[in-house]
Amino acid sequence: QVQLVESGGGLVQPGGSLRLSCAASGSIFKINTMGWYCQAPGKQRELVAAITSGGSTNYADSVKGRFTISRDNAKNTVYLQMNSLKPDDTAVYYCNARLTTVVRSNADYWGQGTQVTVSS
Repeated sequence: QVQLVESGGGLVQPGGSLRLSCAASGSIFKINTMGWYCQAPGKQRELVAAITSGGSTNYADSVKGRFTISRDNAKNTVYLQMNSLKPDDTAVYYCNARLTTVVRSNADYWGQGTQVTVSS
């Protein structure tokens, strides 16, 4: 069984920063891409940033230059450093990992979500 446990959300003022973390655990053979998605009320879940096992990154246009995704392969952990936060960044942020276990290959797993609220 695989678990993704997120931490680091909260309430922050506009212009502030937050750092999200997500640790994967369980019977994992290999983790391919890890990423962060967000879902605001009434909207679909959308990609914020993703990073491959080799370190290649991809960002939504709305966060380029403000957010940085990184990962520690030894710890099966992905991070999202969020700077210059705006009220429009308010959403539930979900961690995603595409990974291989002994019974599933390249399957998507999700964290429980962490709320990020940007407000004065």
